[in-house]
Amino acid sequence: MRRRRRTPPSPLPQRDGVDPVRVRLPAGGSWATVRDHLAERLAAGPEAVDALFAEERIVGADGRPVPPDTPYAAGTHLWFHRDLPAEVPVPFEVEVVHRDDNIVVADKPHFLATTPRGSHVAETALARLRQDLGIPELGAAHRLDRLTAGLVLFTVRPEVRGAYQTLFRDRLVHKEYEAVAPHDPALVLPRTVRSRILKERGVLAAREVGGEPNAETRVELLAHRADGLGRYRLVPRTGQTHQLRVHMSALGVPLLGDPLYPEVAAPVPAGDFRRPLQLLARALEFTDPVTGVEHRFRSGRTLAAWDSPGQWAAGQ
Repeated sequence: MRRRRRTPPSPLPQRDGVDPVRVRLPAGGSWATVRDHLAERLAAGPEAVDALFAEERIVGADGRPVPPDTPYAAGTHLWFHRDLPAEVPVPFEVEVVHRDDNIVVADKPHFLATTPRGSHVAETALARLRQDLGIPELGAAHRLDRLTAGLVLFTVRPEVRGAYQTLFRDRLVHKEYEAVAPHDPALVLPRTVRSRILKERGVLAAREVGGEPNAETRVELLAHRADGLGRYRLVPRTGQTHQLRVHMSALGVPLLGDPLYPEVAAPVPAGDFRRPLQLLARALEFTDPVTGVEHRFRSGRTLAAWDSPGQWAAGQ
């Protein structure tokens, strides 16, 4: 059995809770220098790469700056901090529900991404918690959509991360969500929705297609009001991208505040936090794979459309 090579530790510290970029020079290719390879590989382009070298921001395993004319050597690791994108601060706090030697369970607000991705890097739950808790090795065991609020599980030490990620992969975590959507008296609930969901790269919205189901959601109506709104419990059996949003839209009761379903709306301006998606990851339950403890966590957050009658209306 082939042994997996151990990645050398980063010589650069985190910045704003964000890890430096690590690049491993691959085998093959005809690059003469390190600069030639990075100029071709990095999306930022040759000018940005040259600026990184000029500012001595690209370093090797020893932490020393690497000159641009360094001969290319496959297998070499390099590190650098990229320029972080300008981000509008999300004006809501991440609440810590539980913390022990192995895990942190956080209650994430709407609009805050779970981990760095795309244009959301420092304004993420992971980056904030690393700084606030002083745990630079904190990592996410799973992800919650940026627009969805609620419970997210993080791991404290890299050596236990795989055990908790496996729980989600093997569907050993019981998850419950709450949502606010229009109430349709003709919709028979509870019911289990099964369909095949396809999410294509570069396309904002996922869609249902024919074929063997890969997504399953239990939908229950918890309560409804005279203003036409309903409060729902959603229990996903699977974890396809936008699964709950797609299934509720397919039932004819799309979630309030959803910018993608049933139709993609005009982009919401950065910094507009007035109408959050009315979806909340309410509960996480699982047997701890390291300690054997039975965990049951609940979010303390509420959904504004349900708690503020009159400010939201069905269909808005």
